[in-house]
Amino acid sequence: MNLKRITKNIVTVSLIIVMGSCDRDRKSTGWEYFDDMAHSPAYETYSPNPNFADGKTMRNPVEGTIPLGYTPYLYLKTDEDRLKAGKELVNPYVADAKNLERGKQVYNGFCLTCHGETGDGQGFLFTSKKYPYPPGNLLSAKVRNNPEGEIFHVITVGFGVMPQHGSQVRPDDRWKVAMYIKNVLQK
Repeated sequence: MNLKRITKNIVTVSLIIVMGSCDRDRKSTGWEYFDDMAHSPAYETYSPNPNFADGKTMRNPVEGTIPLGYTPYLYLKTDEDRLKAGKELVNPYVADAKNLERGKQVYNGFCLTCHGETGDGQGFLFTSKKYPYPPGNLLSAKVRNNPEGEIFHVITVGFGVMPQHGSQVRPDDRWKVAMYIKNVLQK
């Protein structure tokens, strides 16, 4: 008799829990036990905020701070800085098969359409007449004499009509592309 009562109570409590967890209608997720998680007291990014004198929620970073993991690039898109970068910047990676393969992958993803598969400047955008200005020939004597630091700089900030790729390609991959150009394409 006592076992029947316990079983009946367990079934009753289980049904109450199951039925209580069902939503009340299709627009509600059910009961809110921690409503501060569903209805945040925080201000939205672009909403007005009476807590600050300018009334804005989104704040500028403290002047002089640098985001975590960010390394500032100290060279500008000038001929002087390009030459300076070529002298001062040294590739931290070794030209092994793994790094050269990664350099090839990144080159194929970002450089191939303009500079071509062999680096001769005959990429699809130019040969298809979609882009009228010929891209740089990476096999030319001028580029052959450039150190990897200068190639890294050009990939980072651009050169002439070539746009910058520093915001798209991570620094380690830029070094590997420069290494790929010097050790594979130009050999």
